[in-house]
Amino acid sequence: MLMQPSSLFSLSEHLERLSRDGDPLEVLADAVDFERFRSLLVEGLGYSDGAKGGRPPFDPVSMFKVLVVQAQHNLSDARMEFMIRDRLSWMRFFGFDLGGTMPDENTIRHYRNRLTTSGTFEALMQAFEQQLRERGYLAMGGQIVDATLVPAPKQRNTEDEKAAVKAGRSAKQIWPGKPNKAHQKDVDARWTVKVGGKVRYRADGTPLPQIATPVFGYKSHISIDRRFGFIRKGKVTSAAHSDGRELRHVIDPDNTASDVWADSAYRSRKNETWLSRHMFKVASIAASPRASRCPSRHHAQMPPSQRSAPASSMSLPIRRGDTGSSSAPSVWPAPRPSSPSRTWSTTSTA
Repeated sequence: MLMQPSSLFSLSEHLERLSRDGDPLEVLADAVDFERFRSLLVEGLGYSDGAKGGRPPFDPVSMFKVLVVQAQHNLSDARMEFMIRDRLSWMRFFGFDLGGTMPDENTIRHYRNRLTTSGTFEALMQAFEQQLRERGYLAMGGQIVDATLVPAPKQRNTEDEKAAVKAGRSAKQIWPGKPNKAHQKDVDARWTVKVGGKVRYRADGTPLPQIATPVFGYKSHISIDRRFGFIRKGKVTSAAHSDGRELRHVIDPDNTASDVWADSAYRSRKNETWLSRHMFKVASIAASPRASRCPSRHHAQMPPSQRSAPASSMSLPIRRGDTGSSSAPSVWPAPRPSSPSRTWSTTSTA
């Protein structure tokens, strides 16, 4: 159904109503001065002076906002392209005009790759965290550790190309004479099996087996402070990486409280010992992880280096909010601890 011409004039009034109702992106804009990232972004993206002509690139600050919101809601590049065009509040936050040129999924992936491969990602995270501290958003109230699967486009490779990917070769090494093809190929994502969903029961009351769904992509590991709901630390691995192995890498040592909430995917004797030694108290808030342990054949396909931030994905210290996306559970505000019967604890010396 097409919009009536008269309704287009009410756009400003519509946006004002969104602001009155509480636009979470305006909260983020008030908490963070994104213009302070411009110099880092221009340097990391390697923008030219435009002397050679060509279509001007999208504003780097606008594209950084796109990557922030995408990471916030765990959206694929294709889904992010749609959401940019669909959400008026998002257009306003990014600085895009209704009906104007907007980035597609390839552009989004290109900007992310440039920031990651140039090493700008870590500097942006540090600058982001510094701004939060300057504005009084100190990490406090304990932290929630979580991991979310982020699907990536499935690759269409030959058997020889698949073998090269499994061996850990880069895209440039696999397709040396085809730079455009190498640029579009993803050699870091891996397969895993996601087990979960609503538990259904037979007539006799016994539960039906849960569906196992193959997922190709990445896994975003994050630590969220419970007081403000901001992501304080993050790491991205292939989807085949287990949650528990990344616990010590995403725990925020600067949080003012020792309480940590994590689901049972993080429970192991090694993690319990490590947390106890570093004076953390732990409680489980979920009965089961969203993704099962991978079969051994999938572990064998993991990249040898297991890069902490692959060129095709990133995690940023931003506030997790409710977008209506089923792939991104809201922790804004952060959930309360579960009942004592659902708790696994370590002996704390705090």
